[in-house]
Amino acid sequence: MAEPPESRARRIGRLTLAGFYALAGAGHLIFTDSMVRITPDWVPMAREVVIVTGLCELIGAAGLLSQRWRVAAGWAFAVYALCVFPANVKHAMIDLGGGTGLSAWYHVPRLLLQPAIIWWALWASGAVKPRSGERGEDLPG
Repeated sequence: MAEPPESRARRIGRLTLAGFYALAGAGHLIFTDSMVRITPDWVPMAREVVIVTGLCELIGAAGLLSQRWRVAAGWAFAVYALCVFPANVKHAMIDLGGGTGLSAWYHVPRLLLQPAIIWWALWASGAVKPRSGERGEDLPG
C-alpha cells in the first residue's frame, strides 16, 4: 500500500527543520571553539565530538530532504535533541552566570521547548503519524 501524500504543513515543518539543522551543523563547523566551551566536561574529545555532530547535522538535514532517508533522519534528530540537552543546560548556566551574555529570554524557552523539538523531528519526518480519524491527521495538500 502506497504512503499517502505528505501534507503541506508537514512538508513546511520538514523543510524548516532541515534548514535549522543545516545552519546548526554549519555553526558547529564554523564556531567550533564556542561549541566546545558549552560541551559538558564529561564528554571525551569535545572538539572532535562538536565537529562530528556538526557533520551529522548536515547529513541529517540532507536526509530530511530525501524521501528514502527522511524517517531515519527524523529519529536521529529526535535522539540527538535529547542527547544535547546537557550541553544546552551547561550553556544556560554559563550565560546566566555571566558568561557569553545570552539572557534567560533565550535559554528558558530553549530548554522548555526541547520536548517540542523532539516531537517536531518525529512528526515532520513522518516517523510518527496520527492514527486514522484522530485530530491532527495529515491531509493531502
